[in-house]
Amino acid sequence: MVVVKILGAIDLLSSLAFLMLIFDMDVYLRFLLFCAGLLLLKGMFIFTGEVPLSIIDVFSSVILILSIFFTIFPILLWIPAFLLLAKGVVSFL
Repeated sequence: MVVVKILGAIDLLSSLAFLMLIFDMDVYLRFLLFCAGLLLLKGMFIFTGEVPLSIIDVFSSVILILSIFFTIFPILLWIPAFLLLAKGVVSFL
């Protein structure tokens, strides 16, 4: 049960990173890489059977890494922000 809450906290932190990117706040590179790395690590659970949720994590991780080098369209930032926020909130219920 505690593991689910920790994974949910990772989702909430990552959605916070996306929201900071959307609203043009200064995001530390280490924070973006930390969130991207944790999401990629969480995405490796694709082999346990939770395929759709793991695909969301991997897709979000790739978007975070690309946002370091390129300016990403806002819709590509809003979608993972809402999905990760929803996953994080549901994990705490």
